[in-house]
Amino acid sequence: MFTTLGNIFKVEDLRRRILFTLLLLVVFRIGSYIPVPNTDASALQEYLKTQGGGVFGLINTFSGNSLHNFSIFAMGIMPYITASIIVQLLTMDVIPAFARWAKEGETGRRKIAQVTRYFTIALGIIQSIGLSIGFGRAAKAFIIGEGFWTYASISLTLTAGTAFLMWLGEQITDKGIGNGISIIIFAGIAAGIPGVGSQVWTTFFAGKADMTMGILKLAGILLVVLVVIVGIIYIQQGVRKITINYTKRVVGRKMYGGQSTHIPFKVNAAGVIPVIFAVSLLMFPPTIARFWEGNAIANWVIQHFDYTSSTLGMILYVLLILGFTYFYTFVQMNPIQLSDQLKKNGGFIPGVRPGKATTSYLTRIMNRLTLTGALFLAAVAILPVIFIKLAGLPTSVQIGGTSLLIVIGVVLEVMKTIEAQLVKRHYKGFMSSK
Repeated sequence: MFTTLGNIFKVEDLRRRILFTLLLLVVFRIGSYIPVPNTDASALQEYLKTQGGGVFGLINTFSGNSLHNFSIFAMGIMPYITASIIVQLLTMDVIPAFARWAKEGETGRRKIAQVTRYFTIALGIIQSIGLSIGFGRAAKAFIIGEGFWTYASISLTLTAGTAFLMWLGEQITDKGIGNGISIIIFAGIAAGIPGVGSQVWTTFFAGKADMTMGILKLAGILLVVLVVIVGIIYIQQGVRKITINYTKRVVGRKMYGGQSTHIPFKVNAAGVIPVIFAVSLLMFPPTIARFWEGNAIANWVIQHFDYTSSTLGMILYVLLILGFTYFYTFVQMNPIQLSDQLKKNGGFIPGVRPGKATTSYLTRIMNRLTLTGALFLAAVAILPVIFIKLAGLPTSVQIGGTSLLIVIGVVLEVMKTIEAQLVKRHYKGFMSSK
């Protein structure tokens, strides 16, 4: 391990990328403590104590405690993720121009990215207005000097903070290590770990003469966490290899093809993206509903879209995870495109005819693997919530499954990126084979 860490800093490009990523994460953490003007964060904190965890707990966790501080990054990166979902759905032949851009390669991706940025700003404005008005009504003395321009400045500040985070994520992706958006969410979750540990200590041990029950509960939680971590790693690394043979062909005086290779189909090809998408989409309706807090329908949405306490919220959360896992997997690996590429290059699966038969075969394999991965993601996201509730922990730490999944998924992704860079330069990596 220490040899590998030493090797990382021997590679100049890799060292520069890692230091650049760390520098931007420091900027993110500093921004988490810069307050929004015309607000009193202490008044908001008093209000949030009465709300427990829920939607606000999720936003606070993913934003690195920025919501409780009501800093310029209080909304986190969630508007960008919601915008990405909308744009990706629109590329599925809903809007012809978007579908055309999706097939144009790098040029099309740049156009889609630009539209996603515009959607992010629009959603950021909507969500920031909802948060400022909702908190202004619910938390007494939260807004200092109420008025149109006060709310406008708060909304613009929050939207600018989200836009800046979006820019940070793109810079990390381009010049740093791994997916920038995922790493920013990872940093936010990691920043909240000490607070979760403090809450666990307060709940189980603080002021109690007999600590036996607390020790047993803590041991049970740690055992569940360990099992979840092992399960996540096992599923994330699981691969089904489809054997591909290539026919021999003569071009001029040279013979091409004839070799055998494989296509790796991951059990969970979508990674942690479906969970992030599901959480982001589930948080959007309650945020909008806070425009009309006090109305019966708005209160129902706020109450029942909270998956940490509502049965309906849990069901919606699971269904969204299942749906996004299938959607994202088939967007990444389209069986029809794979089949066409194999046919054009003279490749075939042994025992399966090229063309429609190959497409059907690949679709069947992907459906089975994706179902396994989707059910696993849903279980990891929901079961810890149920278990922690049984253990009697406060609602603010009931996001352990989702957080654990994202943290481990991002760490594995970054490790693979570093591993590939080290192996390419003939250095020993993290996962060296014996």
